[in-house]
Amino acid sequence: MNVTELLDPDIAKAVTALPFESLDDEQVAMIRSVVPPRIESPDVETQDVTLPGEPTVLVRVHRPKGATGSLPCVYSIHGGGYVVGSYNMDDALFGQLCPALGLIGVSVEYRLAPETPYPGPLDDCYRGLSWAYDNAAELGIDRSRLGIRGISAGGGLAAGLALLARDRGEIPLAFQLLDCPMLDDRQRTFSSQQSGLAVWSRESNTYGWRSYLGNLYGTDDIPYTAAPARAEDLTGLPPAFVSVGTVDGFLDEDVDYALRLNHAGIPTELHLYPGACHGYQMAVDSEIARQSARDAQDWLRRQIRA
Repeated sequence: MNVTELLDPDIAKAVTALPFESLDDEQVAMIRSVVPPRIESPDVETQDVTLPGEPTVLVRVHRPKGATGSLPCVYSIHGGGYVVGSYNMDDALFGQLCPALGLIGVSVEYRLAPETPYPGPLDDCYRGLSWAYDNAAELGIDRSRLGIRGISAGGGLAAGLALLARDRGEIPLAFQLLDCPMLDDRQRTFSSQQSGLAVWSRESNTYGWRSYLGNLYGTDDIPYTAAPARAEDLTGLPPAFVSVGTVDGFLDEDVDYALRLNHAGIPTELHLYPGACHGYQMAVDSEIARQSARDAQDWLRRQIRA
């Protein structure tokens, strides 16, 4: 069966407008030339900060206007296959979440592959997280309620960041929200091998992983912080939320990761969305996109209760 026949009709309408089927150097250059617009919310104040040290890493802090005291914090990592994207992509998310849940959002502008392969992007994400943790008092962040979230490649980075934070023992994370995370470079699963996948094809996935892993790609020397599906020990990680669509090439690896988190004793909530392909969130008016946003927000609300 053609996998596009499995798509939810509302989602299918949205994704057919995409200008490319598979990512390559030319498409990456085109996408990067169109910077996602910054979206300002009347209920949220933002501050851009250049972190001390080299190389340059930027973060954007989102805070509900008029909020006082120490608030929970969501540290967010944008998607884009490790090769495109901007922290501007989190503006709309935090414009909604910050006032709704009374939290601070921190978005990181990490360096992109292939110009900066692993571990550069993950190092940038760790630097931003460390900065938020070290400056919690000044930022009004409750350290005991600091967690991470990421979507797609950002979800892969978030999963890798949770593993790295566990291993280093410097930053105790309260939760990890992994939205259709990009976890497994090996592409051995049934779902990752399907042809004709919408938005993020098998070929695009190969391109993204090859760009991110650089000279490591195709070898057995890939650290689990680069490809979290390779991690054998998932103990000691924070509670997790994993979500993915049933017509997403990441379906099998995401479900497997959620199950292994659960087997390791990590409280894990798994959500599957029938008829949803990768990037279904762009179909903002679809019932599936609205439901997934509610599910993530409800889970976050439970994690950040004082």
